[in-house]
Amino acid sequence: MVVLSDPALHQIPLVKSAKLAAGSISVVDLSKPRAAAAAAIIEACEDSGFFKVVNHGIPLELVRRLEAEAAAFFARPPADKESAIGPADPFGYGHQTIGRNGDVGWVEYLLFAVSASPAVPISSLGEYLVAVKRLAGEILELVAEGLRMKQRDRLSKMVTVEESDGIFRLNHYPPCPLLLEGFNGGGLTGFGEHTDPQIMSVLRSDGASGLQVAGKDGSWIAVPPDRRALFVNVGDAMQVLTNRRFKSMRHRVVVTDTERSRLSMIYFFGPAEETRITAMEEIMVEGEEQRYNEFTWGEYKKAAYKTRLGDDRLKQFEK
Repeated sequence: MVVLSDPALHQIPLVKSAKLAAGSISVVDLSKPRAAAAAAIIEACEDSGFFKVVNHGIPLELVRRLEAEAAAFFARPPADKESAIGPADPFGYGHQTIGRNGDVGWVEYLLFAVSASPAVPISSLGEYLVAVKRLAGEILELVAEGLRMKQRDRLSKMVTVEESDGIFRLNHYPPCPLLLEGFNGGGLTGFGEHTDPQIMSVLRSDGASGLQVAGKDGSWIAVPPDRRALFVNVGDAMQVLTNRRFKSMRHRVVVTDTERSRLSMIYFFGPAEETRITAMEEIMVEGEEQRYNEFTWGEYKKAAYKTRLGDDRLKQFEK
């Protein structure tokens, strides 16, 4: 367990929400016929941009082994963790500071580019990444089928070819015994509200709570943990590709537990840097105008690195 000092605690933003709104999370069952699964994915992407995937085919034993290795890594002394992979800039081991623009959270993490194949001291990771990449390709093919696109692999090829820009993050949220009393359901910011810039991201978390997604009325909805499921976020690039038909989901993590830590791992699926991101005309209705100016993934990623977590990154590209 990481022990953080009082001065560090007081740098983390407080979350004072009195209560969370009630809401349901869309569920996609991949054991169902393809047409039914595709329809469920399209409905979830159009409604909120976030859904839970069950019967996804990734062995639970593999996930548990990876989580155990990650927990063992984060239990090491801070100096050992940083020396094992290097300080985050932006890739490496990070602690509290998120990015370069002033965002902080009650979190430590490992962040690396999948394509770079770095030396990460977690042996089960490679097998897990292969499995999740295969799953992401399957989900994006179902998206293409649900949208009745001519090329079933048009979206999946963007994120599964060797040149694609994949990023993987392991987040560890330590228990916080120093939480102040009287928060009335609030807590500390673990990871501030944001959208994911990529096409899609696939999240796995342990049995601890903390993940919240934004409701349509601006409220926050707690996502019940499910150790057997994975969760999918629509990213900014997908919102542009679908001309805002799909929603890039705003989400955050709030730390409220004084005794239990939370571990999550997220695979962010981005295309190759030279890929041009623009609305796909074949899914637009007659007379529909493009809502965003065209850009490359490299251009958007560079712009995103200059923003804070909570910024509307797509606003500068709106027509």
